[in-house]
Amino acid sequence: MEKLTFYALSAPEKLDRIGAYLSERLIRDVSRHRYGYVCIAMEALDQLLMACHCQSINLFVESFLKMVAKLLESEKPNLQILGTNSFVKFANIEEDTPSYHRSYDFFVSRFSEMCHSSHDDLDIRTKIRMSGIKGLQGVVRKTVNDELQANIWDPQHMDKIVPSLLFNLQQVEEAESRSPSPLQATEKEKESPTELAERCLRELLGRAAYGNIKNAIKPVLIHLDNHSLWEPKIFATCCFRIIMYSIQPQHSHLVIQQLLGHLDANSKSAATVRAGIVEVLSEAAVIAASGSVGPTVLEVFNTLLRQLRLSIDYALTGSYDCTAGVSTKIIKEHEERMFQEAVIKTIGSFASTLPTYQQSEVMVFIMNKVPLPSSQQSIEAGKAGENRNRLTQIMLLKSLLQVSVGFQCSNMLTALPSAFLDRLLSAALMEDPEIRLFVLEILISFIDRHGNRQKFSTISTIGDISVLKLKVDKCSRQDTVFMKKHGQQLYRHIYLICKEESNVQAHYEALYSMLMLISIELANEEVVVDLIRLVLAVQEIAQINEDNLTAYNRCALFALGAAYLNLISQLTTVPTFCQHIHEVIQMRQKEAPYLLPEDVFVERPRLSKSLDRLGPEVFFWQSKISEVLGGSGYNSDRLSTPYVPQLTDEDRLSKRKSIGETISLQVEVESRNSPEREQRAPAEEITYETLKKAIVDSVAVEEQERERRRQVVEKFQKAPFEEIAAHCGARATLLQSKLNQIFEITIRPPPSPSGTITAAYGQPQNHSIPVYEMKFPDLCVY
Repeated sequence: MEKLTFYALSAPEKLDRIGAYLSERLIRDVSRHRYGYVCIAMEALDQLLMACHCQSINLFVESFLKMVAKLLESEKPNLQILGTNSFVKFANIEEDTPSYHRSYDFFVSRFSEMCHSSHDDLDIRTKIRMSGIKGLQGVVRKTVNDELQANIWDPQHMDKIVPSLLFNLQQVEEAESRSPSPLQATEKEKESPTELAERCLRELLGRAAYGNIKNAIKPVLIHLDNHSLWEPKIFATCCFRIIMYSIQPQHSHLVIQQLLGHLDANSKSAATVRAGIVEVLSEAAVIAASGSVGPTVLEVFNTLLRQLRLSIDYALTGSYDCTAGVSTKIIKEHEERMFQEAVIKTIGSFASTLPTYQQSEVMVFIMNKVPLPSSQQSIEAGKAGENRNRLTQIMLLKSLLQVSVGFQCSNMLTALPSAFLDRLLSAALMEDPEIRLFVLEILISFIDRHGNRQKFSTISTIGDISVLKLKVDKCSRQDTVFMKKHGQQLYRHIYLICKEESNVQAHYEALYSMLMLISIELANEEVVVDLIRLVLAVQEIAQINEDNLTAYNRCALFALGAAYLNLISQLTTVPTFCQHIHEVIQMRQKEAPYLLPEDVFVERPRLSKSLDRLGPEVFFWQSKISEVLGGSGYNSDRLSTPYVPQLTDEDRLSKRKSIGETISLQVEVESRNSPEREQRAPAEEITYETLKKAIVDSVAVEEQERERRRQVVEKFQKAPFEEIAAHCGARATLLQSKLNQIFEITIRPPPSPSGTITAAYGQPQNHSIPVYEMKFPDLCVY
């Protein structure tokens, strides 16, 4: 062998003839079953190949590959393994000169076939499969960086290589059952086809360039489809975990796009299959966070929301084509519900990988998809349409909640833009209690930026607030601007939600959390005053009970007010305020424990039906709170004014009020203090009592006047154009008719018996006086 090697190195031009001779000998020995000589010939070829790297090696390699192919064609496992080992040695050689006429198609096919070996003997089967995997690894190494070779990334090659590796990856359960613990396994068992296949797959994907990713991923999806591997989803998740960690991070979004496309292609597959794809998407998104989710972020969410909508339709109709029978409906509904939950979870996973500004865009995008009566979206009529709308609203709000939970933004103006907040709060007025609860939870997740939410999960009148260990920061300038802009809107919706009869304990807990989180996160002195007024107005709802609420609802509102005022009094640290609240709570504990959260918000609430016969000592009084807080520098004028929510066009969402009623109420509120009304009112008898009352109430009147002006301004800012036009048109018509009457009297008066006319002032005037010289009343002069 040494002499042969020396001769081949000395006379490289003879190398191809040496190769041809050895090849001829090997082929003859294989056919004659002289396997000893076969091994000698291969050994000689291997040594010559390793030693000679001259320019004329190409022809020798042709002979070598012909011999390897001959061995692989043999039915003897040992010869197949021998040929594979020689090929792997050759694959590791870096050739100096490129080859133009070499083909590896046969080797790809043969090694893939070996990967699927089903030999009866387990050990031999394992060895053949491992040889096949090593052979594929060798082909990839030899061709992937050589531009002159056949492109290994072509679909005809990938469709053989990738499924072969996945087939061996699937055997992981069998391998685990054979070796109970890695410590007990021998060195021989540690190198299993599964581990080798995984290593080979990682190497293959790691070498994939941007344009080749799709060709590498498509066979994976087809393999998982063909073998029904989405449903248990364990293997599919494992595969894509390997893929996501192996490819270059900047290509992550290509894999996600492939999965989304596959989800669309499987729109009419079983819910379990779609759920499996979505679960894999969720896993992939989390891993892709370190790279990129891609340029078409909204397209990702659009696909997921479209699938959610389709799933709702399937669940309602009980079939994919609306013609199947009812017998399979229950199972499908259950499966579709699982799929919907998987989609919602995936939406959350995707959103958590995005930067803050993109999360905001996604939330606006989702909110715009929620069908609301106030929006331009078509609301389907009929019972089926109502069900579809309700399910869509709930699923989309669930998705929004999932996104908002992971959303962290210090600036509330950025986090809750006006258009988004308006639509979200519109949903809070809907009659469905589940939808209202979702809206509250979403708002809470936005407002809670310091993780205080869990500390208010149960409503109670706690004696010492310090045990809660609240994280309180000073209200920032942006938060102050946010509350000035949207505070009244928030208070109004909290007030209206409190009036809903279908509220349950979860609603009151969410309202309590919301009030407390606004007090901690967004409150300055003015906001605290407004919140106290709001809670006292809520107490009044329960006290007067115009809406005919149940005993539970009324007791819950009383308890909610007590719990909130108890905590806010301790946060404001005004001793007299704390004392008043504490006294009322103590009185309730003695006289009416059913007005406290400890008796109401329990599994079996202890209620009382005699709520209309309660004494004044168990209520929180606005005058008393205004007095004690006014002495500590708070705005006592504002505190003493009862909170009255403004009526807006938004009330048409509530089925209990029509648009006409709402507008007529607004006009009535606005015209209550109008000049015409004042003129029509009969003259009051002025007494000492009325003077005294006027002096005392002057401040309250001013406050009410300011509030009325603010409401009118706000109405003209926020009400729809048609409503403003109609209202102004009516007022303009009234004014015009009054002016016409005045002009009629002044310019063309009826003739009087004495030859003179009586003007508006009752002064006699002559006909001869021209119009421009007449004296008109001041009210007529503009």
